Order: sequence, then structure tokens, then C-alpha cells
Amino acid sequence: MSSLLSAGALADTKVVDLTRVLGGPYATQIFADHGATVIKVEPPQGDEVRDWGPPFHEGNASYFIGLNRNKRSVGLDLTQEAGRDVLFRLLEEADVLIENLKTGTMEKWGLGYEEVLKDKFPKLIHCRISGYGADGPLGGFPGYDAIVQAYAGWFSVNGDPESGPTRVGIPMVDMGTGLYAAISVLMALQERHRSGLGQFIDMSLYDCAVSLMHPHVPNYYLSGKTPELTGNHHPNICPYDRFHTKTVDIFIGAGNDRAFQRLCAVLGADELPDDERFAAGAKRNENRAALTEILTELMAIEDGEDLCERLMKAGVPAGPVLDTAQVMNSDHTKHREMAAACDWWQGTGTPIKLTRTPGSIKTPPPQFGVDGRDVLAEHGLSVEEIETLVEDGVLVEKRR
Repeated sequence: MSSLLSAGALADTKVVDLTRVLGGPYATQIFADHGATVIKVEPPQGDEVRDWGPPFHEGNASYFIGLNRNKRSVGLDLTQEAGRDVLFRLLEEADVLIENLKTGTMEKWGLGYEEVLKDKFPKLIHCRISGYGADGPLGGFPGYDAIVQAYAGWFSVNGDPESGPTRVGIPMVDMGTGLYAAISVLMALQERHRSGLGQFIDMSLYDCAVSLMHPHVPNYYLSGKTPELTGNHHPNICPYDRFHTKTVDIFIGAGNDRAFQRLCAVLGADELPDDERFAAGAKRNENRAALTEILTELMAIEDGEDLCERLMKAGVPAGPVLDTAQVMNSDHTKHREMAAACDWWQGTGTPIKLTRTPGSIKTPPPQFGVDGRDVLAEHGLSVEEIETLVEDGVLVEKRR
């Protein structure tokens, strides 16, 4: 594979990663996949998602394993002054510091950006991820994905009348924030080429969750109506829904008039586009129930996978509703190198496909603190200094 020959697009970037759980580690894994040196500094108890199982591999839960490949782990007690001194050594040549500690913690430890880091490391980009930001009515409160989903309106539009408001089954607030954080850091790195200066980045789960409420927010502002539960259908497009066939459930997205005409042609219902109730997108939305009833009857006699293939060939987006095992074993997943392996590790590949400097998976997720001595030695600490830090419980090699 060509990706094995590439150092990666971020090969000259060093990231000190004080994040844990999901959003921050998801962002730093993107950097690590593309060549950045990511030093994961863990507290003495370790990243708590090491325990979020089963399943486990050698004591580490799948939750941790899915977010921390290509990184190096250092266990460090930052509550001790000696630990913070070590962190300063790690930051001397770092490009990025990313953390999701409780707001105010860095300042309490004498590590605040405005108070200390900005002057001590003027080129450093400090990205903080928090639940709700440091101020405002919710400022400083802890944020977890589902709680923020509730606060940001996601529950209110996800689910159907039978299920009621429902959590989105993927932790997309955390992952979306991780993606936004990665974008923000890359923006700051790009700007640093012009100014020569770093800056502080204030990311919150809440802000990112609200920003992802599309199309519900613009629908609300234009219509004046509060969006309701959508179920599987799309609030602005019809047909855009799940349908039962005689074999498997499928999802169809006919996003415009031409796609609807093609759908009807494949189903042998050429008369439907001429029906004034369904002739245009807005009309189909107004008459959603009637159209859905007709399409449901037509598709009930079809072989789902065969129908999807015919629709796709006709230019109509459609696909069977697959489970995780089917997805990870599908030919297309393998063709796109999205089912990846490294040593004992298996998981998803990188979705960012750069042609000249592709990313790669070089090392599986690290055991806690496994790289501590090597990393500190690389930053100029002597064997004696490192041993003293171990004896004093500053450099932590076993979780406690």
C-alpha cells in the first residue's frame, strides 16, 4: 500500500494531547493517522474509557481502542509541580496542546493560556474542548454526548411517535466536536504561517451540537414552527425514507423531480409524476402520507437488494439497511480500505484519502504509560531524572 510509504501530511507537527473520553481523542487520532507525533498525556488513573467495556483487549476496552491508534502514552501526575514541569518540557517544541480538562483546571495549575502559555510558548496553539464553555448560564458544567444532545434539541427531532424523543445512536456530538476541533487546529496552523503566532481555541460540545441542527434550525426560523420528531423521513424531501421490501428494508432518497421520475419508472409507476399531488417537491411533501402509502405497496413485492441496484443504476440514491457486521465485511468497505488492521488491532481506516501524502495506521493503541521513559528521554531528561520522577509518582507507569 502506498500509505505505508508516506510520513503523512502532518509529519512535522507535534501534538501534546491531554484529552480523554471521545471528542478530543477522536480529533487527535485524525492528526496521528496523518503523521503528527501525538503524545497522549494520561492522568494517573488513565483515560477512563480504557474501562468502558466489555469487550476488552489486554485490559483496554473497545471504546479506547477505537480512538487512540498511532499515539504514544505517557502517564503523568499534573497535580504535582514536578509533573507540570515535565509538561512544560513537552511543550517546548510542540505545535498544539489540546485538552478537555474541567474549565479552570489549567488556570488553577498555573497552565492557563493567557496567564502563562501565551508568553512562554508564543507559537503554541492551545485548543480546549469543554461541555458548554467557561461562562454563560451553563458555563463550567460537565458535558457528555447524550446530555448535550438533549440540551441542543437532537432528541426532539430524532425518533417517531412510537419511540418518542430518542438519543442518536452514534455519539455524534462528541465526534462532531472532534471534527470541528481538528478543523480549528488546522486553521490556526495555517494562520500561524502568516503571523508566526499561536492562539487559544475555545471549542464546546454545545456549540457544535447546535451548529449541526440542520435543517431544523433554518426550518424553524423560516416557518416559525418548532420542528417535531422526524422518524426516518426527511422534513424537507419526499420520498426520503425507509421502506419494507419482501427481503430487506431499504432507504431511498429521491431528492429532486428527476430522481422521483426515475424512481417511478423503475417501479413501473410512470403515472405518478403526472399526478398533481406529486408533480413537484413541495407537493410531494404536502401529500407525504398518500405518496408513502403508494410507494410502500409497490415496494412490498420487490427484492430489496435487487431493487437498490436497479435504482442506483438509474441514478436514484438507494441502499439496503445493513448492520455493523455486514458493513465491515462488505466488498466496498474493503475496497475503500475502511476495514483496517495493524498487528492485533482491527477497526475503521481513515476516510481522508490524500493521494500524495496518504495517512496510515502504523501502531495500535498504546498500553497506559508505555512510552513515558522514551518520551521524557527524547525531551532531554536524564535516566536519573526519569527514575526520580517514577519514584515520586510523577511519571506513572501503572494505572492507579
